[in-house]
Amino acid sequence: MFARAFLQDSVALAVEIAQRRSASVVAFAEGEVTLPGFTVVPQSTGDLGERMEAAFETLGYPSLLIGTDAPTLPPTLAELAMAGLYDGADAALVPALDDGYCLLALARPAPALLRGMPWSTPDLMAATRHAAAGMRLLELPAWHDVDSEVDLEILRLSIEGHAPPGCSALPPWRAMECRQILHETRL
Repeated sequence: MFARAFLQDSVALAVEIAQRRSASVVAFAEGEVTLPGFTVVPQSTGDLGERMEAAFETLGYPSLLIGTDAPTLPPTLAELAMAGLYDGADAALVPALDDGYCLLALARPAPALLRGMPWSTPDLMAATRHAAAGMRLLELPAWHDVDSEVDLEILRLSIEGHAPPGCSALPPWRAMECRQILHETRL
């Protein structure tokens, strides 16, 4: 139920970011996905890092990837990430509350940040910081993603306009599709 809403809200967020930066949007998706008005590129195979590396190679540099599991990510955080790259950072990211991250932006290829990482574990941020030794890594304020039912309450808070505990105080993305599902299901 939420997967489609997360994708739609994330694409709407990406469009907003792209319009602010005069950039283009490419949606990478698993399986049969249609998004009217968009070219959807199938994700490559491999672990998350391999798929992200292939996505960056397709996009070129500098560019950023946002996860669809953070549908209320404030657009300003994405703008700050890209500004950081233009100001000399090699990479910029928005940490997630669960010690992963919601957004990764790269100025140039950075295989050390994508290969052999402990994806979907609480060790990801520590491993990323370690792998970034010698790089200029810009860490922006944290945001939340949705990996479990417990995270839905945090999503509800951000959709209602509240800054979830531990998250950036920037205004969240409106996430209209998720907002509608939460309203209809009263989750």
